[in-house]
Amino acid sequence: MEGAALNAIRTVGDVMHRGVITCAPETPLVEVIRRMNQEHVHALVVTGPDGTAVGVVSQTDLLAAGFTSPYSEEFRGMAAWHLMSSPVIAVKTDVSLARAVAILQDRLIHRLVVVAGSGEEPAKPVGILSVTDLVRHLGEPAP
Repeated sequence: MEGAALNAIRTVGDVMHRGVITCAPETPLVEVIRRMNQEHVHALVVTGPDGTAVGVVSQTDLLAAGFTSPYSEEFRGMAAWHLMSSPVIAVKTDVSLARAVAILQDRLIHRLVVVAGSGEEPAKPVGILSVTDLVRHLGEPAP
């Protein structure tokens, strides 16, 4: 990515997609797929009872499982926790954009969960920073 474009937008909070679409670990995969399609998102953040992120289930996870139909025998009875990626790779809004890009590249992942919270309080998801968000903002003029 161009250094000038990254320097113009300095933190994850400047670029991230605010808000997250979540599901519980026990959400059936058929419902996960329905929500992804309904919300036009590529992943859902899986949250525990306290609202903290415990995993991410993405379109890539669904395809990697090898299912060709949500009505297949092996698909029935499966829930988000069966396929979610865990632990969650998360960053806070004040993390530099350059650092976030390095994490994405090092981990070979497509998105970071953006969390709020400080100290001992649980980190709750407040947004997503995806490769799509980064590419979209690379084309924008500098502020």
